[in-house]
Formats: sequence, structure tokens, C-alpha cells
Amino acid sequence: MEKSSLDADCCALNTVLVEEKKGHLIPNGNAHQGVNGTLNGGPISAAAGAVSAAGAEKRQGFPERETWTRQMDFMMSCVGFAVGLGNVWRFPYLCYKNGGGVFLIPYVLFIFLGGIPIFFLEIALGQFMKAGSINVWNIAPLFKGLGYASMVIVFFCNTYYIMVLAWGFYYLIKSFNSTLPWSTCDNPWNTENCIEIFRHDDCQNGTIGNSTFGNLTCEELANGRSPIIEFWENKVLNISDGLDEPGVINWELMLCLMAVWVMVYFCVWKGVKSTGKIVYFTATFPYVVLIILLVRGVTLPGAYDGILYYVKPDWSKLGEAQVWIDAGTQIFFSYAIGLGALTALGSYNRFNNDCYKDAFVLALINSGTSFFSGFVVFSILGFMASEQGVDISKVAESGPGLAFIAYPKAVSLMPVAPVWAALFFVMLLLLGLDSQFVGVEGFVTGILDLFPGKYYMRYQREIAVAICCLLCFIIDLSMVTQGGMYVFQLFDYYSASGMTLLWQAFWECVVVAWVYGADRFMDDIARMIGYRPFPWMKWCWSFITPCVCMGIFLFHLLNYKPLTYNNVYVYPWWGEVIGWCLALSSMLCIPVSLVYKLSGAKGTFRERWENLTKPVWGGHHLEYMAPDTDIKSLASLSPGTEENKIL
Repeated sequence: MEKSSLDADCCALNTVLVEEKKGHLIPNGNAHQGVNGTLNGGPISAAAGAVSAAGAEKRQGFPERETWTRQMDFMMSCVGFAVGLGNVWRFPYLCYKNGGGVFLIPYVLFIFLGGIPIFFLEIALGQFMKAGSINVWNIAPLFKGLGYASMVIVFFCNTYYIMVLAWGFYYLIKSFNSTLPWSTCDNPWNTENCIEIFRHDDCQNGTIGNSTFGNLTCEELANGRSPIIEFWENKVLNISDGLDEPGVINWELMLCLMAVWVMVYFCVWKGVKSTGKIVYFTATFPYVVLIILLVRGVTLPGAYDGILYYVKPDWSKLGEAQVWIDAGTQIFFSYAIGLGALTALGSYNRFNNDCYKDAFVLALINSGTSFFSGFVVFSILGFMASEQGVDISKVAESGPGLAFIAYPKAVSLMPVAPVWAALFFVMLLLLGLDSQFVGVEGFVTGILDLFPGKYYMRYQREIAVAICCLLCFIIDLSMVTQGGMYVFQLFDYYSASGMTLLWQAFWECVVVAWVYGADRFMDDIARMIGYRPFPWMKWCWSFITPCVCMGIFLFHLLNYKPLTYNNVYVYPWWGEVIGWCLALSSMLCIPVSLVYKLSGAKGTFRERWENLTKPVWGGHHLEYMAPDTDIKSLASLSPGTEENKIL
């Protein structure tokens, strides 16, 4: 067993506000975390010095670190962030694509091999260090590049993910019409190839019987286009011929984008105490809509065939590597791992919160939502296939195609279509909104943690949120042009792709398990929650999860395919270069930061390594020290020394 994390190799201490109860130091959960982990003015005593220093800081106007008003705020925020659009559209599609119910076997396996261990690791790390995605890596300062990498990834996510919300908001506005604009072919954006009703099973002897479009041949039918596709491509996207043709801005879409960013700003600007209240609605209402849609979906003709297609196992698929890769990748997407937002959410917990239990509950909710949404999706897709007279494989799509083509088509076929359309797009908007503003919260928390108390400025949080939203909005303007979908796919495929998240998760496990010490971190968790987690977690962090991450990462790399749009348009070489720059901008943060710190330090390589991997403790750790710990040894590095500045 390695030594406890609060032993003599601690570098320094911050100030902390504590209260005394029955002769013991008890946490109040509101310790303010400084940036460099050092004391202003040197070592302090265990109790009085800590209180007086914290009181002085408070008198100077420096804010204490916020905590959740109640623990359910944290749970709802995690549900809102991790349970998003990927659960509703990506999981059901992958399940259908990879053998139906058989896909659940590797999916459940990867939940316990990678999903829950890293999910728990990130929450526990944030709770223990009381810091955002950057300063949390003061636990091993040499690898602080992990924090910068996660900040880059979550910034990119915040930038492009909100476009889905802008599209959803646009569709929601258009739903308030007696006739849905995507259900007919008599609109200005429709072409002469637009056909409202497809009945491929009626295509016999070269003609369509009883057609309202005249005597169309099967060849003419094959060239026909659905009004929903034309609405999506010609009206919403007004898509150009390629990435090299950006075209003009869609002003209606830009206004929707601006409206969504304003909503995000006012959800985040006041901090977790307000965010924690908002997610009670945004995280729970989509479940109400999903239940309503399921009840309606199972009563539609063809629903049974759709659900059967979803769950019917194809055992031959278990032998295909792609099935296992898709299952592992989906876990990282749906659990929102590697973005730093879970760490930020955990940092607002009280120090003794039982994050171990929380991680399992949240994992169960996340995976259950994915599986449940599959029944909703495929009951509706079965109905679509029945109405159009085609096999269900012809209507099942992934990504934006499912949200903005398959679903709108389905609701257009229902009675009182505008009501169902509005209900669906309200759900879509809420599913994305809570993920979006928690993502922004994680980014802003990381930024603010870089500024110590002496640099505190009134309204700095509001200013930081405003700058973040404005920067993202400026980049988003490239996605509301005629070439915007091509830009959107570049961000989606490269910036926050499976490879970047797997790379991030791999290094998180390596740093905690092998640099800091898995046993050591298990001791830290026991200090927080009062008991040691099951050893399985330690084994996963040390061996299993890193191997799973690196295995899937290498498979992605070896089986890389150039990006295409609709399997037709192939991106130019310079477009792929831009994509790889987006991916490498986060991935290179880790090795570049490591090399920079090592090269700038003094001494032999071993001395540099030892100095740069010593944790920089926050003041709240003082509250949980063992009574017999030598307090003086915790300040083994003087606050003003060059060695400490390197950290």
C-alpha cells in the first residue's frame, strides 16, 4: 500500500475556511481554491491560521468556492450533461446497425470496463481537488496539459454542438403552422423532383398505380426527393456544393443561433446555484416527452415491426470487430468523458459527498435512457417504413439525419402533426440545452480557476461567460452559411471525435494510477466518502481501461476513412488538414506541456520528474489530515521558491 496522499511530499497549502466541532476540523464545503496551491506569507498552523487567513481573504472581497445547494442539484446537472442527443439518436442507430439486442452485450461490458471507472474517476478527482478541469491536475502538475486538452475539446464541443439546438429551434418555430412546411411540395424551395408519397411496393410493370403525380416510371420515382429532405437541404441549410463554397449567411438561422446563445448565457452566468435549479426542468421534461412519444409510437401501424427490428439479436455480429468498437466509442460519447465538465461539476460537491454511489446511479440513468429511447425511435421508424412501403433499413439514419429528417417525417404523418412536431422539438431543445450550458459551465470554471484571489474582479464570472459565448458565436457564423454543414461535420468528426476522447481518457487513467498512484487515490477517496471503493476500480484505472482506450484508439487510427457528406461529397485534402489540426490541437497539449515543463526545470531527469509530479495541495486538504501528520512537512517547498513556480 502506497502512502496516503496527504503525507510529507505535499508541496504547499492554500487557505481554507473551517469550523471546529468537538475538537475536530469539519469541512464546510466552501473552501476557496487558489491557483498555485501556496500560502501568501508562508506556513500556517493547523486551525487558527487557516481560519484567520481565510477570513482575511473573505474581508478582501474574494469569493468562496460555490457548492451545490443540495446534492440533487449535482445529480440533475450530471444527468442533464451526460444524457443528451447522443442517447436519443446515436445509440438506437448503433444498436440497429450492429445486430440489435446483441449490441447490448459489448455495450454493457464496456460500461463496467471503461464507462463507470472513468466517469467515477473524473467526478471523484474534481471533488477531491476542489478545482476545475485545469487545476485539478495539480495532483500531478507535470501533466497539467490534460487540463488544457480538455478545455480545448469542451470549447470545440460548445462551438459546434449548439448548431443542433439552433436547427431544432428553427424547426420548432416552423412547427407553429396549420400545415408543416416540410410535408408538402408546393413551397418555393422545392424542386420539380419533389414527391410527397413514396410507395415502392406499388412500383409494378414500370409504373405506379393510382399515383396522384401522373404516370411516373420507376426510374422517375428513384430520382424523386422527399419534401422533408428538400426542406432540410434547400431551406434550412441552403447547402452549397462543397466546403470551398461558403456562400451567404442564412439570417433566419443566425437569429435562432443568437437566441439559443442568449438562453445559454442566462442559464450559466450566475453559477451553479442557478444552474442547479434550471436542470430540474431541462433534465426531466425530455423524459416526459419521450414517454408521451412512446405511448403514441406503439399505437401506430408498423410499430411492432420497428421495435422487433431494434431488439432482435443477430448473433453473427458478435464476431465483427466493428461492433465492439462502436460499443466502446458510444460509451465515451454518452458518458461525456474527457471533456472536463464532469470534473467541474464534481468540484462543487462537498468534500465528503458519496461520489462513488452517485457514479453508479448516474451510469444506470444514462444507459437506461439510451436503451429506452431506442423503443421510442424504432416504434416511429417502423411506422415510417409501413407508411412508405419500404424496409425499415431504408428509413433508419444516424446523426442529424435522424433528428431533422426521420423524426420530422414521422410527425408529419401523424394526426394533429404540428402538435407532435412542437412537442418533439421542445424535447430536442431541452436535451441539448442542459448539455450545452453545463459544457459552458465546465469551460468557464476551468478558466476562472486560473486566476488566484488577488486577481479577483467583480463580475468576472459574468464577463468570462459572455466572452466564451461571444467567441463561440463568432465561430458558429461559419456554420450558418451555405457551406455550414461541411464545417459542422469537420468539428464533429475531428475536434471531439472518438480518437480525441479516447486519447484523453487513456492519459487520465495513466496519470492517476501510475504517476500519482492508484492505491493512493483510493485512500483519498476513502477519506472523502468514509470507505474504500471496490478494488475493481483500481484494477480498471491501472490496467483494463487504459488498454481498452488505447485498443479502440489504434483501431480508429488504422481504419481511418476520409470524411464525406452523405457518402457522396468527399472533402478536399485541405479540409482534412483543417480537421486534423482541430484534433491535434487538443491531443498535443499533453506531450507538448510535458516536454516544456521538463525542459524548463533544473536538475537531473529524476529530480525534475520527482519535483514536477509532487501534488500541489489546496487548503481544504488540511481539514482531512490525520492527527499525527507533521504539519510542517506539508510546506516542504517554500511558497516563493523557483521550484514551486515550476509547478
